[in-house]
Amino acid sequence: MSRILDQRILLLVISFSASVQSTKVLSKWKKCGDPECEKAMSRVQATMDYLGPDCRYLNFKTGEEIIVYSKLSRENENLWTGSKGKDFGYFPRDAVKVEEILTGEEVEVLSKETDFLCLHEDKYTFE
Repeated sequence: MSRILDQRILLLVISFSASVQSTKVLSKWKKCGDPECEKAMSRVQATMDYLGPDCRYLNFKTGEEIIVYSKLSRENENLWTGSKGKDFGYFPRDAVKVEEILTGEEVEVLSKETDFLCLHEDKYTFE
């Protein structure tokens, strides 16, 4: 009985730590093509296959095209946000090369907590 309780507690701790990781704010600031971050900034092409660590990240294969909508700034400048078809998420900027710049303007805005939630099947997943 005690062993089952220990296992349940361990599973609860693992679940909680995974939840905290997947809702972690990756940066307080981001750069966008407009104040609402709705305007596409650039079109890039994947230079390598990428599989993200959790559901907030965009997975892709070499050669795929991605539209960039924002770039994290200040404390985490390596991550950009973009879409590939219906998929949307973060990816490392060094995994792509810029093919076309769609806007010359970059506006720095505060990120929101909702920027770092997982989006599955057209609904937000609050973990």
